[in-house]
Amino acid sequence: MDEFSPQDVAVSPVEKFREFLGTRGKRLTQERETIVREIFAEHDHFDSDQIVARLSKPRVNAGRVSRATIYRTLNSLEEAGLIRKVARANDREVYEHDYGYPQHDHFICNKCNKLVEFRNEEIEKIQERIAAELGFELVGHRLELYGRRNRSKT
Repeated sequence: MDEFSPQDVAVSPVEKFREFLGTRGKRLTQERETIVREIFAEHDHFDSDQIVARLSKPRVNAGRVSRATIYRTLNSLEEAGLIRKVARANDREVYEHDYGYPQHDHFICNKCNKLVEFRNEEIEKIQERIAAELGFELVGHRLELYGRRNRSKT
């Protein structure tokens, strides 16, 4: 199994979002559901314009989703803990799934903006040790390392 493959979760991202919206007195509209399904169809980093472009393509059984609805839904998905911002690339916020995927970190090339995901148990243990030393309960983190990608490595 790929270390960044989806993990088993109790409820689907759509159901999790439905629950979140319910706590806010909102409902899961067809447009919001379409956006969630599109975002969770693949595990890719994405920006809002990419989602707009993907949802602009003609589809069977898919109605039109406005750009404003996409932007509002992305904010709500982030607030719900389903996605998170991981970096800025080309002056755009880049998102990834935060629900149903293991904790991981990123190397980001500041020349080509390529994001490379990685996991490192040593880093995890160091963070937990430091949190304990400082009296914190670690509930999550975001580590982004910036540099230039070595062309000899793939």
